[in-house]
Amino acid sequence: MRDPIETARLRLVCLGPAALRALIERDHAAAGALLGARVPEEMQTLAPVFHVRLGQLQAAPAHEPWLTRAMVLSAARLVIGVAGFHGPPGGEWLEAYAPGAVEFGYTVFEAHRRQGYAAEAGAALIAWGRAHGADRFVLSIGPDNAVSMRLAERLGFERAGQWVHEARGLEFVYVREG
Repeated sequence: MRDPIETARLRLVCLGPAALRALIERDHAAAGALLGARVPEEMQTLAPVFHVRLGQLQAAPAHEPWLTRAMVLSAARLVIGVAGFHGPPGGEWLEAYAPGAVEFGYTVFEAHRRQGYAAEAGAALIAWGRAHGADRFVLSIGPDNAVSMRLAERLGFERAGQWVHEARGLEFVYVREG
């Protein structure tokens, strides 16, 4: 397993193949042991993402640090969501908006929202990405998600366009240089 990204309140722990398989199989005890934290039932809402990330890791194991991480509340040793990149810099769909960029996203579970965790994780991911060669970052946000749009702006992103995601529909594209 790769080193976690540490913040004041969070540990962003890579979801490696074993953890992803445990989550896909709904084995929260095994996933929790691998992540060093209690895994809530809400993790199952992200099962489709876990399938995609496992496929990415099987094709390119070295991309693990550039993929999804469990957002662990350090003091409680509890997974409160996920945050991470969708892959290494240079995703194909990003070329139209920010060539060579890296896209990231996050999900904070309901009971832990509006406490600054997404901002903390986002800032840490940007710092980590910059330290590992990324100089452009992208967020893709649904037009009804005003909270995430405000967060993107606080993190230094600017709206650069829009696109239609095959599953989620219309999304606004936000880009941050550096």
